[in-house]
Amino acid sequence: MIKIILKKGREESLLRFHPWVFSGAIAQVHGTPSEGDIVGVYASDGTFLACGHYQIGSIAVRVLSFDSDVLAPDFWETMISRALQVRIAAGIAGSSDTNCYRLVHGEGDNLPGLIIDYYDGVCVMQAHSVGMFRARKQISEALQTVYGDSLKAVYDKSSGTAPFKAGLDLIDGYMYRRGDFNQNELAVVENGHSFLVNWTEGQKTGFFLDQRENRALVGRMSKGRNMLNLFCYTGGFSIYALAEGALHVDSVDSSKKAMMMVDRNVALNGFDPSRHTSLCCDAIDYLKNVPEGKYDLMIVDPPAFAKHRGALKNALRAYQRLNAAAISKVAPGGLVFTYSCSQVVDKEAFALAVFSAAAQCGRSVRILDRLNQPCDHSVNIYHPEGEYLKGLLLYVE
Repeated sequence: MIKIILKKGREESLLRFHPWVFSGAIAQVHGTPSEGDIVGVYASDGTFLACGHYQIGSIAVRVLSFDSDVLAPDFWETMISRALQVRIAAGIAGSSDTNCYRLVHGEGDNLPGLIIDYYDGVCVMQAHSVGMFRARKQISEALQTVYGDSLKAVYDKSSGTAPFKAGLDLIDGYMYRRGDFNQNELAVVENGHSFLVNWTEGQKTGFFLDQRENRALVGRMSKGRNMLNLFCYTGGFSIYALAEGALHVDSVDSSKKAMMMVDRNVALNGFDPSRHTSLCCDAIDYLKNVPEGKYDLMIVDPPAFAKHRGALKNALRAYQRLNAAAISKVAPGGLVFTYSCSQVVDKEAFALAVFSAAAQCGRSVRILDRLNQPCDHSVNIYHPEGEYLKGLLLYVE
């Protein structure tokens, strides 16, 4: 195994089990690693620290293990089994009213660079590193072992997430498909509500599983309200609100495919179509033209405004403008659920942007709750950067 030797004193983060080794901490590389190779990391005095995937960039090694067990033939099976046990312990996997969840959440499951979402027997994986992309076959085989005959398919959807490198065949496709399974879409159940998921054509892995608990909260607070669901994608928040007694829901997204799926989900759950309107248009433009007081419940759940630190300032300004528009338009006594999924925007910065928006509007605003990602999107306590989803529930007088 190729050795990465750290500069003196730069082993402290690994001794605290942080799963990244930055390129600036490296003193020597003994050997010529290719990107994605498994390498050993050593302190300046030769003490073994960890091993993981080597990559070219500011993060030079993504740690897979602080032992050498990553070289064991059953490593992937062991790690995926552990991840599944976490979901079982949390009451998600095996639930009678939910059959979709995140199985592997990168660093949160000690598998940095790997995402696997589970949809009623279909596992959709996304590799965010060359190392994980090169390990797809072993990961697929481990999934088959762990789930056995209940596994319907393993679909690799890494073309949009794995780093573009010469020699990588970044074409999405099935790594495994059970003989009797030939679908690209399934109806899954989340908290008793049905949703169509298309992993080949949908965004990310096909559905945004990270809002499951927040959708349930919206449902509990939507009875008797008129709701606007901005950036609605396939209508997750809308379905919960309709099920719990919202008077009317308007769902807005710029994607025509997403809006078609919203209508199918409304029909799938048996709701009166007169209680729901799908609007395929730019969500920000629509909000600007909304009459004040038309809605007393708003969902503001935009895509990530900042995917790297260089975009942070512009992202915060965008969050401020968007939330100012929502706060100014919501009816007195209305609720605004507002979110950021930008990892580089921390909770404090997001709350400050929303505070600035409220101050700009001059309305009395209270924070009723602080919202985050669910337990299947686990956060490694030694890697707080994994806590990417943050939200606020606002009461606007």
